[in-house]
Amino acid sequence: MTLPLVIDTDPGIDDALALILAARAPEARLLAVSVSYGNTTLDRATRNARLALARANCQVPVFPGSDRPLARPLVTAKETHGSEGFGDLDTPPPEPVAPTGTSILDALRAAGEPVTLVTLGPLTNLALALRNDPAFLRSRVVRHVAMGGNIAAAGNSGGLAEFNVWCDPEAAAEVLAAEMGTELVGLDVTRRLVITAPGVERLANHPDPEAQWFGRLLSFYVRFHHHFEGLPGAVINDPLAVALALRPRWGRAETLRLTVNCAQGAGRGETTVGLPSDPPVRVYRDVDIAPVHALLLQHLFGAWLTVSDFRP
Repeated sequence: MTLPLVIDTDPGIDDALALILAARAPEARLLAVSVSYGNTTLDRATRNARLALARANCQVPVFPGSDRPLARPLVTAKETHGSEGFGDLDTPPPEPVAPTGTSILDALRAAGEPVTLVTLGPLTNLALALRNDPAFLRSRVVRHVAMGGNIAAAGNSGGLAEFNVWCDPEAAAEVLAAEMGTELVGLDVTRRLVITAPGVERLANHPDPEAQWFGRLLSFYVRFHHHFEGLPGAVINDPLAVALALRPRWGRAETLRLTVNCAQGAGRGETTVGLPSDPPVRVYRDVDIAPVHALLLQHLFGAWLTVSDFRP
């Protein structure tokens, strides 16, 4: 049996890896993709989603969604993902897209059956879907796995904040309050999924054009992590959310009552353990990383890399 998936994403370097993994893994059946602003602008993210899917020879509908947060100015992550969102890759100019508030609903309709929804970017599209047609959304989403949030690891947007939640904390608060059974795959576990700098260099310098594509995608990420965190490698957050959607037994989650900090300044976007009245959320606190490495080698990097190219 295969797991039917709809992915909402803002590609983004690690989003591209997650999309290709979902398209190639035989245990997954990717049915549609919804796109958000986040790592880059909506038009670039839509183009990048299509480029990643084409790389995986995957033909599924792609639905552009929101181009900005619910209530805040647009901020993207050029310093993390590059001006086009795809690191050092050469990309064609993006085509104009019309933002909508229904991209996840449209993707679910295109899927035509109940699915696991994996969200890899800000939760704006999902918050809008909950506002627009909550009954249909709940009838089609049997499980929601979100790359987002953080409890105790170092944040990537100041303090303990994780970027996707920081982008639109109001949307994150609405989604968690809806009690959809959301499972957060946050920085507490994704910071353990690291490709080493020598591994990325090996990809970039390999004679195989496919390896070079991955290398150019990831080289920008390596420079970012070295400059801002002193890390000799690249944290690839989003593939872990897909891996745990496929194999939840690889992670250990606990149910916590979470609150989202919607402040304007310090603490914005932090997800913290709150009061008994706050919504219950399944939060991954640990992960068995070895089978995740094996999954990535099998479907993404195994022709050129080995497990030694991941940080233990």
